[in-house]
Amino acid sequence: MVLYGFIALKNVFTTQKLQISLLKDKKSLVQTIMTTVAISLLNPHVYLDTLMLIGSIGSHFEGIKQNFFIFGAISASFIWFFSLAYGSRVLIPLFKKPLTWKLFDIFTAFIMFFVAYSAIMYQT
Repeated sequence: MVLYGFIALKNVFTTQKLQISLLKDKKSLVQTIMTTVAISLLNPHVYLDTLMLIGSIGSHFEGIKQNFFIFGAISASFIWFFSLAYGSRVLIPLFKKPLTWKLFDIFTAFIMFFVAYSAIMYQT
């Protein structure tokens, strides 16, 4: 995590040409669907989160409580991913600016250093 923090800080102090291609390279519907399926199904976090984390938590409930838990998990997931997709579209003009990326990298570095510090301090 410390390494990712330093990489983010390095990005703040280097000038990079921002390359965002919007609607320049139109993909077919099949290519878009296949890319989405590949990103979804080949992501190991999908299985870790769904099977291990949510599955183990959900196994503690019985009967109707388990149904409510499942409905809540599905609803939260839908809201989260819909918000990410819609939010990214809304934020396109903001992230065209290099300053936004620098602030984002500073925030990322702070989070990475904080997580690393927390992991070291709370190991015992």
